[in-house]
Amino acid sequence: MRQAFAQTLMELAAADARVVLLTADLGFGVLEKFAAAYPDRFFNVGVAEANMVGLATGLAEAGYIPFIYSIATFATLRPYDQFRNGPVAHQLPVRLVGIGGGFEYGHNGLTHMALEDLGLMRMQPGLTTIVPADPAQAGAALRATYALPGPIYYRIGKNDALHLPELEGRFRLGRVEMVGGEGEVLLLATGAIAVEAAAAACLLRQSGIRAGVAVVSTLRPEPSEDLQDLLSRCTLAVTVEAHYLSGGLGSLVAEVIAGRGLGCRLLRCGVESMPGGRSGSEAYMNHLHGLSRVALARQILAALAP
Repeated sequence: MRQAFAQTLMELAAADARVVLLTADLGFGVLEKFAAAYPDRFFNVGVAEANMVGLATGLAEAGYIPFIYSIATFATLRPYDQFRNGPVAHQLPVRLVGIGGGFEYGHNGLTHMALEDLGLMRMQPGLTTIVPADPAQAGAALRATYALPGPIYYRIGKNDALHLPELEGRFRLGRVEMVGGEGEVLLLATGAIAVEAAAAACLLRQSGIRAGVAVVSTLRPEPSEDLQDLLSRCTLAVTVEAHYLSGGLGSLVAEVIAGRGLGCRLLRCGVESMPGGRSGSEAYMNHLHGLSRVALARQILAALAP
């Protein structure tokens, strides 16, 4: 999704002189075209994420729309205090772009695994939180929301070849997009892991189980009405996220079920414990934590067993 983000940002910058890009010494192979086309609107601040947020806050107050680009853990955790007390507290249009959610940087170990970012971001009032499922949706989400008032967090995946069949780039802020129809089982997924959720639904259908997939690409504003409508029509809801079980999509869906008195069961699939010393490819880490398509299908079949 990184290339889709960079290309779409180039298009937006060509049409809107307020668009500015900042990076903390990352994005090589992705951001060079922007830097070359708009050298006066590109800033590499070095490894100084907190300072980068401070600079972006000043730019936003001066009338610009600054995008801050870094690996998701560095973008959200290192400057959290500055982001909370600057753009969020003053509702300034700073766009925090976190690259590589979940285990997408799995080889680099725990420091690079973004497993709590969505919980931290959706906790902040007035902070729009967007998690595209594939490159086409990332581009659509950026075009639809870049000029919104107030701050935004975009969690953008690394994989530029990712494709979620039937999604076709559809994005509506605060809405849920269905792929693959509906069924007694509803898989709700956010971000790039939605591809594994959709593949797991296919495996379930091969076992004779009707399963639908809902892509939840907006965690704030919360798509509560869409969720209530979908959850009221299924027997088992399954949340799938490359994130700790607390704070993210699973928590959001549990809140809707409890708050609106819905009767469906809920199975939350995510990262249950800190990975510790384990590291490896995204596929390896996802399977280790029950997030591969095969592991997801097995968990759902076990939940459905009498």
